[in-house]
Amino acid sequence: TPIVVNDSRGFYTSRVFQTFTHEGAAMIAEGILPALIENAARGAGFPVGPLALLDETTLELPLKIIEQSILEEGSAYQPLCGTTVLRHMCYDLKRPGRKGGGGFYSYPSGGSKHLWAGLRQEYPPRVAQPVIGELKQRFLYIQALEAAKCLEEGVISHASDGDLGAVMGWNFPSWTGGPLSLIDTTGIAPFVQECERLSKTIGPRFDPSSWLKARAALGERFYDYPSEIHSCAV
Repeated sequence: TPIVVNDSRGFYTSRVFQTFTHEGAAMIAEGILPALIENAARGAGFPVGPLALLDETTLELPLKIIEQSILEEGSAYQPLCGTTVLRHMCYDLKRPGRKGGGGFYSYPSGGSKHLWAGLRQEYPPRVAQPVIGELKQRFLYIQALEAAKCLEEGVISHASDGDLGAVMGWNFPSWTGGPLSLIDTTGIAPFVQECERLSKTIGPRFDPSSWLKARAALGERFYDYPSEIHSCAV
């Protein structure tokens, strides 16, 4: 099922999807338990957690994307939040993913994969762990924000293309209708308000753009909905 996207770095699906895996890597650096990260992602409706996904696609791939972006854009490029963790795992610890013998997970011969025990030593878990709902929200909202930026910048022209590409392209949870439908369902003003809260507590990557804030102030949704639902007696 095709969607139309503009010619830009990462196009649409790769650009938005990478925020999911980077958010999971950033959580590792925060001292959040790896199992909690993976369970939160699956609980939100993703078919696999970000750490397992990074292992399958290799940690080298996102790092090559980052390195190429830095070469082409220089200081204008801002590496994503999980970059430091990916570099440490891949280059320092020599754990580039499943293909390289192990990454965030271990793959014993004749046994089932399991989270690498060494993660606890490299990234000691903090005493107070976040509630799973907060992690679910982060996974969903960081992608919704990036999808909105793609619409703002003309990478996609229609919200329906963004939602279709997300649900069918990288298995964004179908119960949401897609990242832009998620914003509409949440309410654009409450969504922006929550993102501003996350920006203060987690980091500026959650700061909504001026364009999105302006839409929230005007109550502009991404889809047109009927203002009334008419019913008739039978």
